[in-house]
Amino acid sequence: MKTLVVLLGPTAVGKTELSLKLAEHLKSPIISADSRQMYSELKIGTASPTPEQLARVKHYFIGTLHLTDYYSAAQYEQDALSEMERLFHNHDKLLMTGGSMMYIDAVTKGIDDIPTVDEDTRQMVKEHFERDGLDALTAELKMLDPDYYQIVDLKNHKRVVHALEICYMTGRTFTSFRKAVIKERPFQIIWIGLQRPREQLFCRIGQRVDQMMKDGLLEEVKSVLPYRELNSLNTVGYKELFKYLDGDWPLDMAVEKIKRNTRIYAKKQMTWFKKNERIKWFHPDDSKAILEYIDNY
Repeated sequence: MKTLVVLLGPTAVGKTELSLKLAEHLKSPIISADSRQMYSELKIGTASPTPEQLARVKHYFIGTLHLTDYYSAAQYEQDALSEMERLFHNHDKLLMTGGSMMYIDAVTKGIDDIPTVDEDTRQMVKEHFERDGLDALTAELKMLDPDYYQIVDLKNHKRVVHALEICYMTGRTFTSFRKAVIKERPFQIIWIGLQRPREQLFCRIGQRVDQMMKDGLLEEVKSVLPYRELNSLNTVGYKELFKYLDGDWPLDMAVEKIKRNTRIYAKKQMTWFKKNERIKWFHPDDSKAILEYIDNY
């Protein structure tokens, strides 16, 4: 039976280095499930693997898109499964790693069949958003679909708007359409989760952000400034520094906001992952136990 090993965990927990060790042990390439590392222009702010790490193990779905390219979890599902089918000809086990919850779900469960929103509903919600703002929409989402409210990026207006469109059009929660029957896959899945004590993780997040700034994150953000309205840049690390470049925040405040918003995102990731009871949790330093678990599965 072919096997997909899924290594997941919150941002900054230590997935990258461990994924290299696991990939070498399994003699497998790494299939990235990180929606932002796919953009070639976003290397520093997404903590993409370094050239040395990319040379050490073959990676897929790293730096394969440009900011202006449209891409979705549904496309990732098709592309990743197609690549895996090819790779399974020469590998019994493949390793997937990343922190993008919807991308991991797309491969392991399949994308749900969400109804197409009619034009009247789309226009109504658009006018609601333009008139009342994002805060009003998120408050409404909390009332209509509290489960999705808990996991969605509340600053991503497109996702909030789409969820409300579905709620209004169907009279059902958006969440109800995201609980479809899990699609059958021609491989078994071993779930490995990485976690650290909360304070340790938050300390690592702070250190990572400081290192990103030293590595040139501000210069990277300046280089993509003309594309700031794209959804691919509606992400932690970029939107805060746009505020600095606009003159709204001093630099030290923007950096602290990056750390704070990254901590919030890490907590959301863990909330999502904890719903999957099949995940076996380890400390990232316990690589020996992880390897034994995979080998004896």
